[in-house]
Amino acid sequence: MNKDINQSLAIIKRGCEELLLEAELVEKLSLSIKSGVPLRIKAGFDPTAPDLHLGHTVLINKLRHFQDLGHHILFLIGDFTGMIGDPTGKSATRPPLTKAQVFDNAQSYASQVFKILDKTKTEIVFNSSWLTDLGAAGMLKLASSLTVARMLERDDFSKRFKGNKPIAIHEFMYPLLQGYDSVALKADVELGGTDQKFNLLMGRELQKQAGMAQQCVLTMPLLEGLDGVNKMSKSLNNYIGINEAPEIIFAKIMSISDDLMWRYIELLSFESLETVEGWKAQVNAGENARNIKVHFAQEIVTRFHCQADAEKALQDFQTRAKGGIPDEVPEISVKIETASIGIAQLLKMAGLVESTSEANRTIDQGGVKLDSEKVSDKNLQLNKGTTMVAQVGKRKFAKIVLE
Repeated sequence: MNKDINQSLAIIKRGCEELLLEAELVEKLSLSIKSGVPLRIKAGFDPTAPDLHLGHTVLINKLRHFQDLGHHILFLIGDFTGMIGDPTGKSATRPPLTKAQVFDNAQSYASQVFKILDKTKTEIVFNSSWLTDLGAAGMLKLASSLTVARMLERDDFSKRFKGNKPIAIHEFMYPLLQGYDSVALKADVELGGTDQKFNLLMGRELQKQAGMAQQCVLTMPLLEGLDGVNKMSKSLNNYIGINEAPEIIFAKIMSISDDLMWRYIELLSFESLETVEGWKAQVNAGENARNIKVHFAQEIVTRFHCQADAEKALQDFQTRAKGGIPDEVPEISVKIETASIGIAQLLKMAGLVESTSEANRTIDQGGVKLDSEKVSDKNLQLNKGTTMVAQVGKRKFAKIVLE
């Protein structure tokens, strides 16, 4: 294997869960180098959640790796399949989207993904372009490609079938349609999460039936959230949103464990493998892992905001770490009908906690400060006309004007 292919393969396999089949990909890469024709790299996204967090970007980062290697990126918006609803990983059918929802979410996707991908080198395609024209006859022909028994090999279908939970007939069409996308796009490689493996392999099967060269399949793992245990999810509040404020992104990254930091760097950083290995050697030699984490946090903030924001986020983090108050704190006016208000109710009305019980719990834990002074009295009353800077935990600040 020549040096160029070895280097490309190392970048492609970085952080990946599984590559099927590696020998085929080596052959494709070799032909691409000889011919000068880039490989066609496909990844499909059903626009069901327009707000992305770092967990969503793992797959997009891998597209960027292929893009940096000179290959052609096919960013597929599943507008047709999104209106069917894919139950992958769910115990019930995912509700289908309306055309308006698909359009709005697709627009939001595009504005976010081009913070990672090169817009001039990315082709955005919508599978309604070819699936709409397939028609009833084409759908029936496609449905004849596979048996029900084969469909029940898919894990979520199998579990629902064994659990006597309903499976709608149209759901069987989803993997077939995703596979047909690969035929229509003549994909050389398709990327997806580990939970998409069955659907990704369907592309290989339908390409084979169509007499085409079969695509390789590369699966990426699900990124753990800030807790280091569960996958990143907004519902679990362990996520880092790419549209969050720079100082919030920076502080959340700094809060992760040193072990989890390497996992994030592997899947999210665009630093070279050699650089990362150098960092690990430095930490093994005694350097504080916090310094590496700062560099990584600045890289991520710069990607989704800018370098100036990354520098300011670092300064803000250092100020907070010393117990100080950041330069820019949002001002919130809280109007009350009485002469005074309890601290727990005030924090809730200011939006710094979800409930008074959370406020009381945080006070017990020593996590509430007023004007840099720790609050220990849960019965503390604040008078109308008072202005104060409230802090809850390490990251939430607000200048509260009590009216």
